[in-house]
Amino acid sequence: MNVLIIGYGSIGERHAELFEKLGCKVGVVSSRDPIEKYQYFRTTKSAMMKSDWDWVVISNRTVEHYLTLNELIRLNYTGSILVEKPIFESPKEFAHLPLEKIFVSYNLRFHPCIQKLRYLLQGETLLSAQFYVGQYLPGWRPGQDYRQTYSASKAMGGGVLRDLSHELDLVLWLLGKWNWVTAIGGTYSQLELDSDDVFALLVQTEHCPVVNVQLNYIDRIAQRKIIINTERHTFAIDLINSTISVDGTEERMETTRNTTYVAQHERIVNGEYEQICTFREGIEVMRLIDAAETSASQKVWMKNEAMHNMR
Repeated sequence: MNVLIIGYGSIGERHAELFEKLGCKVGVVSSRDPIEKYQYFRTTKSAMMKSDWDWVVISNRTVEHYLTLNELIRLNYTGSILVEKPIFESPKEFAHLPLEKIFVSYNLRFHPCIQKLRYLLQGETLLSAQFYVGQYLPGWRPGQDYRQTYSASKAMGGGVLRDLSHELDLVLWLLGKWNWVTAIGGTYSQLELDSDDVFALLVQTEHCPVVNVQLNYIDRIAQRKIIINTERHTFAIDLINSTISVDGTEERMETTRNTTYVAQHERIVNGEYEQICTFREGIEVMRLIDAAETSASQKVWMKNEAMHNMR
């Protein structure tokens, strides 16, 4: 399989390494100095002229995703595409895009604790859920000044709603589509950024009446946790420590920093796309982000019109 990586920052480099380990031929499009490890291209156009690519991974800045997708269409690319999350920085017109061939890299779905939780939730009556993720932004990327990263810039697609949108994808994937949301959030800390550093959402979904989601850049203790109460059980997940407990009985899963990426990429290589986030699912996350921002600015509840129109 031939895989082209567009954007060679830290996440693009990870994609390239993992696909190569899975036996793929890897090419890289980057404005950085030539990358000797892989077939290197300065532009997407030159990459499309030189090789046939089965998959393209778009891992440049969030604000560049839409432009890159449109460029691939203009260059008559007909293969499959994996876009880093979030798919866009804001809602876009997408009717002209090959939706069935575009996927979004919400790889946290493939964490073994999430996989087991999704299985255990089958047949359960959901009552409430809490999703929490927080990590101190200056400590995210060792050796990098956080003020120079896209995370600190609203214009570049940064902020916790987008940066930490894995949690929003998991809400929808585990609990069903959202019906209503209200939110509060913005820039509250003394970090030097203009993107949102704290957000809290209260959501009603298709299968769960009360869902609380909290995202932040300020937690000095890196935490990523989920608690779900059903009529019969309480499920607790700690994604940092890879533990899942059912009514207090805890089990630890074996993971590494690449576990979720490897599981996602193996499915791509094997043509098993069932659990990979689709374009439409990625857009639904984007719509939830947009509704949360509107709610926070206008101090109102937002209704998912698409869901209500289906009734």
